Amino acid sequence: MSKRHVTTTIDGESREFLCEDEQTLLDVLRDVLMKTGTKEGCGTGDCGACSVMLDSRLVCSCLMLAAEAEGRVIETVEGMAEGDRLHPLQQHFLEEAALQCGVCTPGFLVAAQALLARNPDPSEREVRFWLAGNLCRCTGYDKIIRAVLAAAAEMRGADA
Repeated sequence: MSKRHVTTTIDGESREFLCEDEQTLLDVLRDVLMKTGTKEGCGTGDCGACSVMLDSRLVCSCLMLAAEAEGRVIETVEGMAEGDRLHPLQQHFLEEAALQCGVCTPGFLVAAQALLARNPDPSEREVRFWLAGNLCRCTGYDKIIRAVLAAAAEMRGADA
């Protein structure tokens, strides 16, 4: 079985890897590139835990073949923080206790970041709609929604 050589940009860094034709982007991120922040929840694209940004578009990495990443720009949850400084979404998830087991958290963070890039002042209803593709089995959703709205307010410079 031959392997494909792929060159891509992940979290702002040029990366190269070898992958088999049937390997998913999720598998390569976790097992080849050791970017274990992205999680596998269901493996069928139903839970959103493996969400990443691909050329500024939200995708489930478990549904994408790694070879399709050739020449593309990928952003993962591990690219959100700047050094030791957490992204406001990450900080508010901690402050609002919007996580428990952590499997869904990376996907929620990436999806919420995608929302706020498009709409810096979403309503609660818009946040709930946007995050509907992300499932949480532990926390419920109220704390997650509050964390996203608080981060949005902070990022706009508004009072939360």
